[in-house]
Amino acid sequence: MFGRKKKSTASSAETAVSGKSIGRRIKDLFSRSDGADDFYDDLEDLLVEADFGAAAAVALVDQLRTINNGGTDRETLVENLKDIIRPALTVADLNPSPDVLSLYLILGVNGVGKTTTIAKMAHRFINSGSGNVVLAAGDTFRAAAVDQLEIHGERVGARVVKQDHGSDPGAVIYDAVSSAESRGERIIIADTAGRMHNRANLIKELAKIDRIASERLGENGIFKKILVIDATTGQNGMRQAETFHEAVGVDAVVLTKYDSSAKGGLVAAIGMKMGLPFAYLGRGEGMDDLVPFDPDSYLDELLAGE
Repeated sequence: MFGRKKKSTASSAETAVSGKSIGRRIKDLFSRSDGADDFYDDLEDLLVEADFGAAAAVALVDQLRTINNGGTDRETLVENLKDIIRPALTVADLNPSPDVLSLYLILGVNGVGKTTTIAKMAHRFINSGSGNVVLAAGDTFRAAAVDQLEIHGERVGARVVKQDHGSDPGAVIYDAVSSAESRGERIIIADTAGRMHNRANLIKELAKIDRIASERLGENGIFKKILVIDATTGQNGMRQAETFHEAVGVDAVVLTKYDSSAKGGLVAAIGMKMGLPFAYLGRGEGMDDLVPFDPDSYLDELLAGE
């Protein structure tokens, strides 16, 4: 792998146990490894399986070999691994301003949980007393997306701005900003399309929405572009991050369907490769299951099973 000859061992296969935390599986390596090289090779495989990606896994293990100087003391190893990853993990501040209009443009491919994330964010803002929330149905190409957003809006108590099926998404965002300003509302959360099978058109559409929103808000508002990624998609999530960031520039990432029991390395991989900050982890279906991202808690849970 990447120029290094990997040793095929039974322990590599044995560590690929679905449902175990990475921290537990690191612990399991001690009883199976014959030596330091064997241990680090198995650790590299484990990190790949945990969605760190091959490049990040190789880089992390190489740094770990150097820092540990061949040692495999678990406590020291885990703390050193945390120290290596921690600088790549940053937190996005998405708190609305009480003084100006805040527009959150939610990006992501279809099926990752965009509308559910929108509802959870709206619920969070409303319950925290941040103000009334407006939902903008910017995915005008899917009637089901508009209907779902209306259902969520009714449940959480947020007004929904929409237009006819097939309308210009940019016009929906423009109307949402205009109506919010006229009503003195301070928060807009806007849905967008996510048709990755038609990537060129999607990028063009998102770039247009980005331009319209930026020009309409001007200096009188806060504009954040938030990418939603399904944690179960593995390294495909990295490709999504690259595509959307190239199209409009992503300000924050939300990882849905997050479960650190066997996966979760995608957060670190995105942080290491792209430097994008994380805002929330979606840990369940409930409205309160959108948890603010905390790097230290993430690392403790992921690597130490805490």
